[in-house]
Amino acid sequence: MLKQIDTTNADKYKFALIKTEKGTMKVELFADEAPQTVCNFANLANEGFYKDLTFHRVIPNFVVQGGCPYGNGIGGPGYEISCECDDQQHEHLRGTLSMAHAGRDTGGSQFFICLSAQPHLNGVHTIFGQIDLKDEQSLEVLDSIRQGDKILDIEIPSEK
Repeated sequence: MLKQIDTTNADKYKFALIKTEKGTMKVELFADEAPQTVCNFANLANEGFYKDLTFHRVIPNFVVQGGCPYGNGIGGPGYEISCECDDQQHEHLRGTLSMAHAGRDTGGSQFFICLSAQPHLNGVHTIFGQIDLKDEQSLEVLDSIRQGDKILDIEIPSEK
């Protein structure tokens, strides 16, 4: 069943800090382009959902994926959200944060970050954030992630 996410305050979510065993990745969030996905991600992060989960899928030169409560890629938050990938302006580049799913409108908590450009994912997965390509520290952390590495926490500083 699709859950409707309140997007009233989506614009207050500007960044996510994905804290891992390897360091922290700072990701700009695209609330203007994917308000429901950003709010869903922020709500889950603020509730502590992602704390101590792992990156259960890491494919070199493709993606690192996390957000499964079971650590095997089949779990979620107990609901699904609609895709917001139609007519997106952003593309899947190195450092792009995107919603994982098992088919259209089946996303929930799992996300992936691209290790390299993946144009075949454009229009298929909702892009809701991006590591600044000049942020060498965040990109180094991204490159160091291995399957099984832990997400210590995800913080979403809010701007009022």
